[in-house]
Amino acid sequence: MKVFHLNARSFTVRKLATALALGAAGGAMAVGLAVPAHAQQVNASLRGHVTGATQVTVIETNTGFRRTVTVDGAGNYNFASLPAGTYYLEFTTENGVRRTDNFVLSVAQDAVLDLDDLATAETQPVAEGQDDNAIIVTGSRIRTLEGGAVGANITPREIEQLPQNNRNFLAFADLAPGVEVANPNGQSRIQGGAQNSRTVNVFIDGVGQKDYVLKNGITGQDSSEGNPFPQLAIGEYRVISSNYKAEFDQVSSVAITAATKSGTNEFHGEAFIDYTDESLRDSTPTELKSGAKAPSTDYQFGGAIGGPIVKDVAHFFFTYEGKRRELPRDIRPGGDFDVSYFPTEYQSEFGPTNATFDEDLYFGKIDVSPTSRDLIEVSGKYRKESGEFLSSGSNARSTISSQDVQEKRGLLRWEHTADSFINDLKLTYEDVKWAPTPLVFGNGYQFNYAGPNLENPSSPTVYRADNILRVGGGSNYQDKGQKGFGIQNDFTWVGLENHTIKMGVKAKWVTLRSQQLGNFNPVYTYNTAYNPNGGSFNDTIPYRVQFGYDTGNGSPVVESKNFQLGLYIQDDWDVTDRLTLNLGVRWDYEETPAYLDFVTPADAVAAVSPENYPNLVGADYNINDFISNGKNRHPFKGAFQPRIGFSYAIDDAHRFVLFGGYGRSYDRNQFDFLQQEISVGSYTTRTFNFLTGDPNNTCTASPTCVPFDPIYLTEEGRAQLVANAGAGGGRELRFINNDLKVPYSDQFSLGLRGQLAPLFTAEVGYTHISSRDGFAYLIGNRREDGSFFPPAPATPETPWGYTPPGFGSIIIGTNGLATNADSGYLKLVKNYTQASPWSFSGTYTYTLAEENRNFGETFALDYPSIDDYPWTRSNGVRKHRLVLAGSVDLPIGAALSGKFVIASPPYVKSFINTGGENPSRDVVSNEANGNGDRWGFRQMDVAVTKYIAFPFINDQSRLRLRMDIINLFNDRNYTNYFTNPNDPRYLQINGVGTGSNPPRTFKFSVGFEF
Repeated sequence: MKVFHLNARSFTVRKLATALALGAAGGAMAVGLAVPAHAQQVNASLRGHVTGATQVTVIETNTGFRRTVTVDGAGNYNFASLPAGTYYLEFTTENGVRRTDNFVLSVAQDAVLDLDDLATAETQPVAEGQDDNAIIVTGSRIRTLEGGAVGANITPREIEQLPQNNRNFLAFADLAPGVEVANPNGQSRIQGGAQNSRTVNVFIDGVGQKDYVLKNGITGQDSSEGNPFPQLAIGEYRVISSNYKAEFDQVSSVAITAATKSGTNEFHGEAFIDYTDESLRDSTPTELKSGAKAPSTDYQFGGAIGGPIVKDVAHFFFTYEGKRRELPRDIRPGGDFDVSYFPTEYQSEFGPTNATFDEDLYFGKIDVSPTSRDLIEVSGKYRKESGEFLSSGSNARSTISSQDVQEKRGLLRWEHTADSFINDLKLTYEDVKWAPTPLVFGNGYQFNYAGPNLENPSSPTVYRADNILRVGGGSNYQDKGQKGFGIQNDFTWVGLENHTIKMGVKAKWVTLRSQQLGNFNPVYTYNTAYNPNGGSFNDTIPYRVQFGYDTGNGSPVVESKNFQLGLYIQDDWDVTDRLTLNLGVRWDYEETPAYLDFVTPADAVAAVSPENYPNLVGADYNINDFISNGKNRHPFKGAFQPRIGFSYAIDDAHRFVLFGGYGRSYDRNQFDFLQQEISVGSYTTRTFNFLTGDPNNTCTASPTCVPFDPIYLTEEGRAQLVANAGAGGGRELRFINNDLKVPYSDQFSLGLRGQLAPLFTAEVGYTHISSRDGFAYLIGNRREDGSFFPPAPATPETPWGYTPPGFGSIIIGTNGLATNADSGYLKLVKNYTQASPWSFSGTYTYTLAEENRNFGETFALDYPSIDDYPWTRSNGVRKHRLVLAGSVDLPIGAALSGKFVIASPPYVKSFINTGGENPSRDVVSNEANGNGDRWGFRQMDVAVTKYIAFPFINDQSRLRLRMDIINLFNDRNYTNYFTNPNDPRYLQINGVGTGSNPPRTFKFSVGFEF
């Protein structure tokens, strides 16, 4: 198969950027100094004021990592980049060395520690055998300056203790205000504000894991029950739902930054096994109805080991985690039909079944500190998934497809520290593949219904229901991914008093790949209500066939050698001892040759010309804005993103801090949208309708509307259809705007943080997030006079039948999707310590969100333009959401933990046509009452862990026994609703399916640590 390959043009920006990136790398390697800067995405910072000391040394207790800085004339010291960990400080004074006690720095924490005059401070012993010159400083004296950012830190204890079902470390991201973690069909999805998951980005060790091709934000997570990273490798992470600093890129909703674990000066390891099966869970609603459970098992296992290579100098860490799962699935009729409607041979297609899933995750890391000023890290990750992809719904098991996910990532990092700056150089590599393939190759059969309302036979209105059952070969046949390398260099300068200035540059060369063989298995569609030969269920005469066809116009394999560039500068300015400003700006740029250099095929240009298709002469858009000659498209250069935050201490003790900020953040146009302009032209879905006499599925005789002949059920017959239809053959025409913009969001925040007690903090705040320029596909067909809707009083209908002669519909891609989200929140956090061995985190968020399209939908085929869509309340965001989590040590060497989520019902809406001179779509909506058992969404998870020490091995050895109870109250949380306006149950809950969470499940675990 030939590869459709496009070479990027030699833009001046690209040449300059390449020179800049390579120059930065070369300079850093030569002298330890490079142009732009260290990003605080992962590392913490620590600064403060001290008198009586000339220099300060910070030491990490577990690894021996140390850095030393000089105290300036004003008494200030600044450590601009420190890995998250447990530290103490040593101060050099006239009277010797003084030290603090241990304290913890978290991921991305901007910490401040001010100390009194050490020259006259009283001293006391720290421990036997140590210098008596010491000053004890408790962790409560550490202040954190978070600026205008809104979010939450997820601690190592929370990752280890809180209950969860699938060992995805991101499961606790919803402890941050405005963040939702959903698990439809066991597939984790994160969203924030009123934006969907494709706008998220996760940074691990400062490197973005963005999926450039597919949705879900993170590579490998599209339609996968797998995890993006082994949980044992994650030390802790921070979730930022609004107003991140300038170093965060390719994100417009939730940014998550995580730090991986490293080896220490002692050998430590652990291993675990998790297990559950169908005997340890309750039945799903469908299983209750059928009286049988689908076999299901969940077997997860893994281990980790780390330790010194050379004490205080080099360490290693390695971990592996595996999954072997059989996942329960519910196959049920679509359109709210009962199983009894179907003939006996199809009834067996419904009921509980399962899908298998296997995952193997590896991560390894080596860190070396050859000098007191240098840190070198090498790390790598490998992910492999296989199994079967099948969602609950009306697609029978025969439509299943195999999963094939592979991901390789590598990172080489060198951090160099000098007296007044820190330079951090990263070289990255990524290779990601996502390739579902049908397990059955053969004809697919889709059954629809268009006939009398079975619930109300006297009703004159035709009852329509699509895909009440789909059997035969599946249609999910794809091979997509990204591969390439990058260089990013970050520089932090602390030489200017009261300023921490960070600058950065990132350049990436990554090849994006897409092969999408839609309808490789032909699909025949039947109206089961039309039975000219008698009977009550038509499965012999289809009214339509759709099948994939290689046009010979290029190749369905689309590759694009993309180039990405990002620049930023950030200044954290301590204006006074109470006021801190975070001032930043970034600029991002991307070249996508598949879009920029694309030349619209000549036959497509001719098809929409005024001579062949005069319908567009009087249309409300200019088709020439969507036709490319290979030179009239340019990369978007307007992605300038100011990011401003502030924090102001209301009192001298800094217990109460007012904070706020504004920031603009650009995401990117997903390649899966852009490549369709090419792939649809080279490998397209051919649609042929059949003249069958069905009054509810008619067509006008044409090369693509012919009398049905049984030969059309064969490959030979389909070839005849194509040959008789001619060159166009009903091929869909897809065009993208030549002046495509990049989606972005504007974020505002204002709030108050308070230290209510030494270990208890509270935060109340407001955020506003507006997203704009989301990508959407519209229908470009127009009627003979150029109009979209017919003149009144006719029913407003989309002009599907008004296509260019010999071709299918015109689909045009452009910007325009938009959302608004206003949120008020309250967050309470109580930190865990050994002296106070319990923790608590609670976040309540109230959100009013609106959108100009249904949540998560890209195709907008009901109106002529996005501007015509009404702004309505978002059906993807719940108004109220409360998340509580906590743990407590029990006196019997055990720990009890729990997580509770409760949210208001979803907003379910539908659009109804109205007539008149200005046709519109009225919104019919209903906040669904309850979830089948209780109000809204509710899920309570608990876990009990018992530790058994083995002191005869060493003081770190212990056996861990654990039981998790997922969904303790067995809440159903249904997600299906009656959506046919003619149904008396319209917009009410349809109490079938698995819901949005698992049934009550017991999971048992055993682990060993040493």
